[in-house]
Amino acid sequence: MTKIAKRTAAAREGIDPKAVYSVDDAVKMVKDRATAKFDETVEIAINLGVDPRHADQMVRGVANLPNGTGRSVRVAVFARGPKAEEATKAGADVVGAEDLLEQVQGGEINFDKVIATPDMMPLVGRLGKVLGPRGMMPNPKVGTVTMDVTKAVNDSKGGAVEFRVEKNGIVHAGVGKASFSETALAENVRALLTALVKAKPSGAKGTFVKRIALSSTMGPGVKVDIAEAATEAA
Repeated sequence: MTKIAKRTAAAREGIDPKAVYSVDDAVKMVKDRATAKFDETVEIAINLGVDPRHADQMVRGVANLPNGTGRSVRVAVFARGPKAEEATKAGADVVGAEDLLEQVQGGEINFDKVIATPDMMPLVGRLGKVLGPRGMMPNPKVGTVTMDVTKAVNDSKGGAVEFRVEKNGIVHAGVGKASFSETALAENVRALLTALVKAKPSGAKGTFVKRIALSSTMGPGVKVDIAEAATEAA
């Protein structure tokens, strides 16, 4: 057995693959098994009963994690005049208009998130093929097209996590780092699940949340009790 196989087998010890666990127990199990030499990200995977090929079954939103994400987020803001000054004061890493457009078109993308004031969207729209595939295109539904750039910047650098269902009906999101306390991680998980339930689309029929699993970057998945999680998120 290889070293990696031994490590994987050891990590799976104590996890019943057929069992589901409470959020608190799942968090503890994931933390206990996050033994890599770096601070692993704790991730959640949620299978939904939707078909995102239909517009009325698309799930998209933002969750404000009370304990942050544990990662440093660089924010770019498309704005002019007073709003550009406001963005800079709020702590945006990059602020601009046509100059920022040229920078991105030139392949210089040294940021993780993009915010824009509504009047800048015709300009930002020209970057759809660049920002879209990276999941960075500003969208009013998740608060990244707004006149309140201060709040948007603070949220982005704080604990705001965007989520969007993939074509196979799964939502993936990071909910913190393995170095976080169990309480902090559990609070973040519940905050994301609450935001997800609120984002349930009108076209979703039957069971909305079908499966929830937590894992760390290098660790095994732990199934979460849907009934308990759904009750807490309601």
